[in-house]
Amino acid sequence: MSKPVVAIVGRPNVGKSTLFNVLAGEKISIVKDTPGVTRDRIYADTSWLDRDFTLIDTGGIEPESKDIIISQMREQAQIAIDTADVIIFITDVRQGLVDADSKVADMLRRSGKPVVLVVNKVDSFQKFMADVYEFYNLGIGDPHPISASSRLGIGDMLDAVIKYFPKHTGEEEEDERPRVAIVGKPNVGKSSIINKLVGEDRVIVSDIAGTTRDAIDTNIIHNGKEYVFIDTAGLRRKNKIKEELERYSIIRTVTAVERADVVLIVIDAEEGVTEQDAKIAGIAHERGKGIIIVVNKWDAIEKNDKTMREYENEVRRILSFMPYAEIMYVSAKTGQRLPKLFDMIDMVIENQTLRVATGVLNEIMSEAVAMQQPPSDKGKRLKLYYITQVAVKPPSFVIFVNDKELMHFSYTRYLENKIREAFGFKGTSLKFFIRERKEKDR
Repeated sequence: MSKPVVAIVGRPNVGKSTLFNVLAGEKISIVKDTPGVTRDRIYADTSWLDRDFTLIDTGGIEPESKDIIISQMREQAQIAIDTADVIIFITDVRQGLVDADSKVADMLRRSGKPVVLVVNKVDSFQKFMADVYEFYNLGIGDPHPISASSRLGIGDMLDAVIKYFPKHTGEEEEDERPRVAIVGKPNVGKSSIINKLVGEDRVIVSDIAGTTRDAIDTNIIHNGKEYVFIDTAGLRRKNKIKEELERYSIIRTVTAVERADVVLIVIDAEEGVTEQDAKIAGIAHERGKGIIIVVNKWDAIEKNDKTMREYENEVRRILSFMPYAEIMYVSAKTGQRLPKLFDMIDMVIENQTLRVATGVLNEIMSEAVAMQQPPSDKGKRLKLYYITQVAVKPPSFVIFVNDKELMHFSYTRYLENKIREAFGFKGTSLKFFIRERKEKDR
């Protein structure tokens, strides 16, 4: 089941980034007194009372004039409405209720999305409660007084947020159709690929709005098997500010990737891999999804016998953090190799859900240790006791050792390579957790 998405919306300097950092548990956004400085990470995975969710800081308003603040707040609210399951609307008790708050509240109310109204900078409930009541005038429910910087009232606010999360029902778990997110920069041909796939399969598809968001899901049947394609294309709102556009497409990507089993990262063959492609790929990698890099417009490239190898080397160099990703060269225009995408998707899902018996894993680990001794430090050598697989999507392993500090990243990677040699695991990342076990505990 995908994690719910919670978006924080509000005027400049009401404390959006401070609240985001408190909830994310680390300083992710840059906090300064200059409005519009939220430039850094804009999403984080967090949890409250065993409910996991993805938090988004919509940020990015440059207040050149009151009109621009209001228009950009509307833009920001629209991003939240389009992508979030729950919206935290944050206001400032010290500035009181202002016109921009009311206009955004109207939009949020009409959207029908659940909104938790938060009044920030309430450092003393006794002193400020009378001012908090003024925010009832927004007509979007009870105001929750908090102080993000002093961490007051945060628990009650989060209780209100998670009340709106979908209940854990078996129904959603039973939907076993592969979910495929198609992501990438604007204009690389994401929609063209989906349209071609729909056309090729001659299936009447119903465009069903995503269960919790307004992104459009397209059902495609190939060889009798149904796939759900989550398209992030064509969902950007027009905005003159480039940075806002990029932010918007990244928020879209996070929410689409969150719901997917496999992510197709579409790259323009003529343009090559860009920094933004790497950023988008990083989102899918961090979340442990199955990944296929789809190089579109391959028909437009002049080729010789070395072209594909050279191109692949360049892609691998820039996306070196995910050497396991599969690469396909396609053309949405001509349909070249597109039907093979389904075989690749099936293979990646199979690898994402592959379970390896503990006995076999320990044999591979023993052989690996015999071939290359574990590292040592100040006379103390790393001992590896036991390895077991604890999860799938992505396949995750726990290794028990005598001393966690001695388990260098390079040795973990060496073991990963040995496991991949034996089982492939193409198209999926592997996660490793190192646990310490003293000799006497064995």
